[in-house]
Amino acid sequence: MKAVILAGGKGARLRPYTTILPKPLMPIGDMPILEILLRQMKRAGIDEAVLTVGHLAELLRLFFRDGERLGLRITYSYEDAPLGTAGPLSLVEGLSQTFLVANGDVLTTLPLANLLAHHRLSGAAATIAMHRRQVHIDLGVIQQNDKGHVTGYIEKPTYDFMVSMGIYVFEPRVLSFIPRNEYLDFPDLVQRLIDAGEVVSGFPFEGYWQDLGRPDDYERAIEDFDRMRAEFLPPEAPLIYSPNGATRARAAAR
Repeated sequence: MKAVILAGGKGARLRPYTTILPKPLMPIGDMPILEILLRQMKRAGIDEAVLTVGHLAELLRLFFRDGERLGLRITYSYEDAPLGTAGPLSLVEGLSQTFLVANGDVLTTLPLANLLAHHRLSGAAATIAMHRRQVHIDLGVIQQNDKGHVTGYIEKPTYDFMVSMGIYVFEPRVLSFIPRNEYLDFPDLVQRLIDAGEVVSGFPFEGYWQDLGRPDDYERAIEDFDRMRAEFLPPEAPLIYSPNGATRARAAAR
């Protein structure tokens, strides 16, 4: 199975680190954040990854090369100008079967095999991995109607939202909604799918998730990985296959 990893962003919010280092190469423990994600993908049955690259692309290629060290086939898709989050998919060749897409700066314990199984059972064109986030407003929030009359006053409310984790599963037909070599972000792509009557499924995940959006997020991710390493990268164990080839379980590591 193939995965596409979005690794071409400039990581502006993590400057000055990302002035000389692409964000997917930011170290978490003893390896880059992207290597953690690639190892998790391999464990879930991904055997090929395409990195969409732009900013400091040569450093990513020098580090990951062809993927042999990680037991994956890694290739690269180059964007000459920024194409947003969804636009780079239009340049990737060979997406003829169900494929995974992920941001290259995500640290999570999300079981990717479960996400893929959910997608297949849903029959959806696209599945979005989702995480619950709370936003606390440390002010009094005033509600109004269209006449400007105050209809409510809520003191320092907390709102719950389901947010995208930056990990998706797509069917090949989704590519027909992405113009080639044009700027497009995932929210716009999802809206196009919905408007066309396609099913977009959500996969809620309550476990650990953090992206490297800001310096404090990065520092937290380093601490969490050191404390929870075995949850992110469980010890390898041989797979046990059923007669039809589907994975049933993992034998205990010896």
